Amino acid sequence: MTFNFASKKCTAREETKAYTEKKIKKLEKFFTGDCAVHVVYTLEKANFYKVEITADYNGLIFRGQATSNTDFKPCVDEIADILIRQIRKHKTKLQKRLKESSFSFEEENSLPEDNEEDYKIIRNKTLKIKPMTDDEAVLQMDLLGHDFFIYTGESGNVKVLYKRKDGNLGIIETE
Repeated sequence: MTFNFASKKCTAREETKAYTEKKIKKLEKFFTGDCAVHVVYTLEKANFYKVEITADYNGLIFRGQATSNTDFKPCVDEIADILIRQIRKHKTKLQKRLKESSFSFEEENSLPEDNEEDYKIIRNKTLKIKPMTDDEAVLQMDLLGHDFFIYTGESGNVKVLYKRKDGNLGIIETE
């Protein structure tokens, strides 16, 4: 596992980083290859600690976020439990996907910039869009905990999978 640490509005101590590595390395038993882990420590307001951990393993992204009012360590413990629950919940689906051959086609797209004066862009992300089935996209969206997911269908068309207000899912597909 390769770790990348970042801090916002604070400086994480080396002992906190070592504690995070020790806890997250427990996930190595689920992975056979290299996994990139990105950890962000944030101190918001007075004594409001927040940790975000994103693990990328062969295109599967596992993400957890937790907050605490005491320290970063309880957040790391909670996130480790969250990630293990995510993996166990989707174990059979993940095993099936990891056994199948992986796609080699990757395309980098970035979101277009909006130049209107009424809006302020606070974050710009670059996405690696991979071809996958609708079921794989549902799994990935669930693992990320997002309300939408962008991917390419097996036909090569860009698709957006999203959660509707009634709890069902919808897909928007380009022609």
